[in-house]
Amino acid sequence: MPNWTKSPDAPVRITFLLFDEFSNLCLANCLEPLRAANTITRALAFDWAIATPSGGPVRSSSGMRVMPHVALPDMTASDYLFVLASYDHEAHDTPANRQALRAAALKADTVVALDAGPWLLASAGLLAGRRVTVHWDLLDAFTERFLECEAEQARFLRDGAWWTCAGAMSALDLTLGLIADHLGIAARLDVEALFIHGDPPVGMAHERQAVSDPLVHRALSVMRDNVERPLALSGLARALSCQPRTLDRRFRARLGAPPGTVYRHLRLAAARRMLESTGLSVAEIAVRCGYDSPAALSRAVRQLYGTTPTALRRTR
Repeated sequence: MPNWTKSPDAPVRITFLLFDEFSNLCLANCLEPLRAANTITRALAFDWAIATPSGGPVRSSSGMRVMPHVALPDMTASDYLFVLASYDHEAHDTPANRQALRAAALKADTVVALDAGPWLLASAGLLAGRRVTVHWDLLDAFTERFLECEAEQARFLRDGAWWTCAGAMSALDLTLGLIADHLGIAARLDVEALFIHGDPPVGMAHERQAVSDPLVHRALSVMRDNVERPLALSGLARALSCQPRTLDRRFRARLGAPPGTVYRHLRLAAARRMLESTGLSVAEIAVRCGYDSPAALSRAVRQLYGTTPTALRRTR
C-alpha cells in the first residue's frame, strides 16, 4: 500500500552531474519540484549539490553558465547521482569521464541518467543487462551501439538502483515519483498542483498521474471542483456512480488514505496557496475552502501544517 505521508529521517542527498551543453529544461524539471517540496513541507527534505567533471563551470545548450559546488572526483556520498548530458554527448564519452563515472557511481545508492546521460553510463559499462531508455532521438543509435543493454522507448525506467529518463518532460514525471517515494502521495499531489494547473488531462499517460486508477483519478477531479462546498462521502460516491465502500477501498489501496483525509488535504492545500499568493482575508479563504469560520480553518491549518494561517502568509 502506498504511503499518504512520510517523514524522512534526514534530507535526501542528491548530486547533479552536469556536462557542457546539458538541457536546462531537464535540470529545472528536476530542481524546481524538489525546491517546491522543501517549501511545502517547510523542511529540508531534499538537499542537492551541482557537480561537473572538472569542477569548472559548464554551459547549458541555451548558453546559461552554471558554477558547480564540487568537482566530480570530490563528490561526497549521495542517495542519488543524477547524470545529465544532452548535446555533444559523444564528445564527453572519454576514458577519463568513463572512469570518473564508475568511481562516482560507487558513492551513490541510486544513479539516475537523463536525456543523453544513459549513453555515457552505458559506455562506462554501468548499464549492462539493464532495462534502459534514452532520449528518443538517440534510441536507434543507442540500441545498435550497446547490445548488452535492454533499450526501449519509455518516458523513464527504474531497474533496481539504475534509473534512466528520456528527456526534459519525463524528468518532471520522474521527480514527482521520487517525491512520492520519500514524502508520500500527499506531497506529490501538492507539488504537482504547482506545475500542472488544474486536473491532469484525461489522456495523460498513467506514469504522469499521481494515480492511474480511473475511479480515484475522477474522484480527485470532483474533489478539486468542489472545494468551496465539500461533498459528503455519499454525495461523492453518487457523483461517481459507485458505492461509498468501493470508493473508500480504492482510495486506501491507491493513495494510502481514506477519501475524507485526501479531500481535507486538497482543501487545505488550496487554502495555503491562497494565503501565500493572494491578499484575501482568512475569513474569505475559509469560505472558499469550505470551512464554517476562520477559527475552523485555523484549527485545520494548525493540525496539518503546525502553524497558523497568519504565519503561513508571513513566510510566503
